[in-house]
Amino acid sequence: MPDYLDSSAPDNNNGGGGGLSVSIVPATMTHFRQVLDDHPRYWGERDMRWLHLAALVHEFPTTSLVAIDDEGIRGYLFGFVTPDQVAYIHLIATRDDTRGTGLGRRLYHAFADAARKQGALTLKAITSFDNKASIAFHRSLGFNPREVEGYGGPGYDRIVFTRDLPPTPTPLT
Repeated sequence: MPDYLDSSAPDNNNGGGGGLSVSIVPATMTHFRQVLDDHPRYWGERDMRWLHLAALVHEFPTTSLVAIDDEGIRGYLFGFVTPDQVAYIHLIATRDDTRGTGLGRRLYHAFADAARKQGALTLKAITSFDNKASIAFHRSLGFNPREVEGYGGPGYDRIVFTRDLPPTPTPLT
């Protein structure tokens, strides 16, 4: 097993709440446009706009979430629940001035709660092999990683994370 999939490897995420006072609410199309307008604040030089699907906000409003305060959108998570009761996290990002505050973890908790209300039994996310921060973050939340050949299409292997979703709220570690 590659070392980045080893759950005993150190995790550099700080986890806590960091004192950030935000409201996590369902995303609207106004929020969606704002996220795209502020794209570099969430993704830096990487152009990830192609992953932002308006249909997720339109069709899955209770599982597409934004964390917002007086200074704007601090982070967001777009996801949905499949008919097979899998809560899939399509995209999550926190703004550059919010990293390390535990906001990503809070967004995951809010998503898990919303997904649980829809009958979800499992959480699922994917990432690329070179996204070490995402791998460490998901491991810190108790996700089980596995390498899946061709998950993103021919020649696009991915790491797929899964985790059981208990029927009652419990902290994601």
